[in-house]
Amino acid sequence: MTDQIQFRSYDDRDAAAVWRLHERAIRATGNDPSDIPGTSDLKHIETRYFDTGGAFLVGVVPAVDDELPETFDGGLAAMGGFLPNEVGHADERTVPGAAELHRMRVAPSRQRRGYGRRLLHRLEQQVAEQGYEVLLATTSQSQPAAVAFYRDEGYQEVGRSTQGEYELVHFEKRL
Repeated sequence: MTDQIQFRSYDDRDAAAVWRLHERAIRATGNDPSDIPGTSDLKHIETRYFDTGGAFLVGVVPAVDDELPETFDGGLAAMGGFLPNEVGHADERTVPGAAELHRMRVAPSRQRRGYGRRLLHRLEQQVAEQGYEVLLATTSQSQPAAVAFYRDEGYQEVGRSTQGEYELVHFEKRL
């Protein structure tokens, strides 16, 4: 089931809501948001995503409630972006000519409504339009719903690594 959600490009007025959604979504997985490595990109979306040739989308619903961070045009229900692989995290794998997904989040109260799939499909379309043939995704084994999500969407597991206390699962998909 999907209800009204509008995807648009990140606006700097979304900054506080993006950070709150990140924290809520990570806490809902049983992880500590302050322990997730590499999240400083969420404090610098304009320079980290847009200035490097990537994109960052937010999914907004008209109804705002206590479960959704509020942005200037509604409640933030989903978010995510992509970067060219060569400007991604230096400590992750390098795949020439690929793009990589980052910060895919759906508000816990809005999960299982198709928002994540719609967001992913929009990002995949943008990635393909920019000429990338491969899209990378990495998530933690401690987030089994995310692992299953990528598998269900046709991503192939291509490896695992450890960062701190997290076992990371690496995926790839040919577009």
